[in-house]
Amino acid sequence: MTEDKSLSFPQNLTLEDRKLLTVSGVSDIGSFDEQTVAAMTELGELTIKGENLHINRMSTEMGELVVEGEISSLAYTDIQPKSGFFSRLLK
Repeated sequence: MTEDKSLSFPQNLTLEDRKLLTVSGVSDIGSFDEQTVAAMTELGELTIKGENLHINRMSTEMGELVVEGEISSLAYTDIQPKSGFFSRLLK
């Protein structure tokens, strides 16, 4: 059985009071700690920076990521690593 590469999720970002971020269209997490979360999306790598960051939920099936903490910046880059933390964990 082959994987359907045409399956994609829409990219949406919802930031509530700079404390709760919901991102759709996430395929993987590259790295994370309390200051930075690197999320892989179809539009590039999304880097979330702040303090006391915690991943509340990550669903690769739904393509949804929820991050809580003091969020100070969001930035996209076009470079996407081949594998991230969750893809290695779930192998």
